[in-house]
Amino acid sequence: MEEQGALGGFLRVIRIPLQKSRSLGEVMREKGVLEEPLTNYLDSFYFGEIGIGTPPQNFLVIFDTGSSNLWVPSTYCQAPACENHGRFNCSLSSTFSDIDETYTLRYGFGDVSVALGYDTVTIQNIVIRNQELGLSTFEPTEPFYYLDFDGILGMAYPGVGISGYNTVMQNMQLQDQLSEPIFSFYFSHNPSYSYGGEVILGGTDPQLYSGEILWAPVVQEYYWKIGIEEFSIGPSATGQYMSDFLQALGVQEYNNGFVVDCNNVPNMPTLYFAISGTQLWLPPSVYLIKNDGICTVGVESTYVSSDAGQPLWILGNLFLRQYYSIFDMANNRVGFALSA
Repeated sequence: MEEQGALGGFLRVIRIPLQKSRSLGEVMREKGVLEEPLTNYLDSFYFGEIGIGTPPQNFLVIFDTGSSNLWVPSTYCQAPACENHGRFNCSLSSTFSDIDETYTLRYGFGDVSVALGYDTVTIQNIVIRNQELGLSTFEPTEPFYYLDFDGILGMAYPGVGISGYNTVMQNMQLQDQLSEPIFSFYFSHNPSYSYGGEVILGGTDPQLYSGEILWAPVVQEYYWKIGIEEFSIGPSATGQYMSDFLQALGVQEYNNGFVVDCNNVPNMPTLYFAISGTQLWLPPSVYLIKNDGICTVGVESTYVSSDAGQPLWILGNLFLRQYYSIFDMANNRVGFALSA
C-alpha cells in the first residue's frame, strides 16, 4: 500500500492521553508485599536471589521452611564446593560485623560449618539490617559442589535455629518490612529453569491460586508442623503408607527408585490427605515423574524420625506444586489452596 501511495488514506492519527497502568506487583510492593521469582533446579530445589552486605553481594538461596538460619559460601572456605560458587567477602562490606563464633548447621543432605556475623540483607526492595548470618568455612563436596544454588535462607520457627539470634523472618517483622507476618509459595505446574514459581513475602497473590484457603493450626511452633488426620490410597484409608502404596502401584525397584508402567498411569489411584476435615488430593499425574519415557514414583520414605512416634510426612515439592501454601506467623497456621 505504501509503494502504491495508498497508505495515507488509511491512516488516521488519534491522540489518546497515556495513563501508565500499574502491575499487580507494583501495587503489592507498595503494600509491603514482595514477590521473589524462584528458579527451578531439576524439579528438586527452588531458589531466588538475595544480596548481602554494602554494597550487596548477590547469592542464590533456597527459601527453606525446614530450617531457620541464613548462610552463604564465604572466602573463609577453601573447599571445592565453596570455590565452585560465589563467596561472600566480608572485607568488601562496610556494614559487616564479626560475632567471633562458629557453628555447624546440619541438613539431611550434609553438614555445613559456618562463622557467624552480622550484615545487611537485601531481597529486592526489602532491606534487613543487622541480620545474623553464617559464612561457610567448610562445605562437603557431595552434594554442594554440584548444586546450582549457593546457600539457604531458613524460614522455620526460631527454635530450629541458632539460639540467641533472630531469624530473617523475625527481623523483617521487627523492622516493619512486611505488611503482615505471612509468606507464601507458588511452584509452577510446568516449571522451567528460568521460572519455577514465586515466594511472596508479606502476603498472598490471589492470581496464583483458586478456591478457598484451607487452614490448619501448627501443632508445634518449631517446624511448620500440622496434623494429618488420615491418608488414603484411592478410597481406602491405610496405616501402612509406603508398603501399601507401592503394592497398589505395582512398582519395580530400579537404581534406588521405584518405576511403574507409564501406560498404566491413568489407572493408578489418587492419594488423599485429610487435613482440617478436608481431603486434599494428589492424582497420579502429580506424584509420578516422567523422564525420558520412564515413570518413577515421587513419594519416598522420609529420613526424619517422629518424636511422638506418630507417622511423619514431609509435604514436599510434588504436593506444593499442586497446592499454593501459606505460612501465617501471627496466627501459627498453614494454609493450602489449589494452585492456579
